[in-house]
Amino acid sequence: MRHIISILMENESGALSRVAGLFSARGYNIESLTVAPTEDASLSRMTLVTRGSEEIIEQITKQLNKLIDVVKLIDLAESFHIERELMMVKIKTTTGEMRDEVRSMADIFRGKIIDVTPTTYIVEMTGPSEKLDAFLAAIDPDSVIEAVRSGPTGISRGEKGLHL
Repeated sequence: MRHIISILMENESGALSRVAGLFSARGYNIESLTVAPTEDASLSRMTLVTRGSEEIIEQITKQLNKLIDVVKLIDLAESFHIERELMMVKIKTTTGEMRDEVRSMADIFRGKIIDVTPTTYIVEMTGPSEKLDAFLAAIDPDSVIEAVRSGPTGISRGEKGLHL
């Protein structure tokens, strides 16, 4: 099962490498990883996506909690949460017909064309991973020059949250 683990950690150099090292040493895979400062300049929020059985995830969270830099963590899969992913796709649009089709698909999927050249569009899209996958499936694969994805990030719904 896929788990999104949200970690509040001290904003110190080497903290990210310690988390990555923990996963590497135990042979666990990180599907995606994002880190950004929080409203408190001394803390960063890391969002890590991984897969594993309940036992493996329990082991991962116990090991993460032992790291000195980790202040608090939450497995978002254990509660109601909202998750989103950002994707930018560069699409070849050499004909007027292709340009119209890409513009129409971007509108249908609530994407935004953020760059236009004579032969390409770059489409920005956010949403659940499934939505982004569906957009890529709807576009001619030969027209996709490159796609960049952030990986999922998430936040708990309601009063529960990751804070001190």
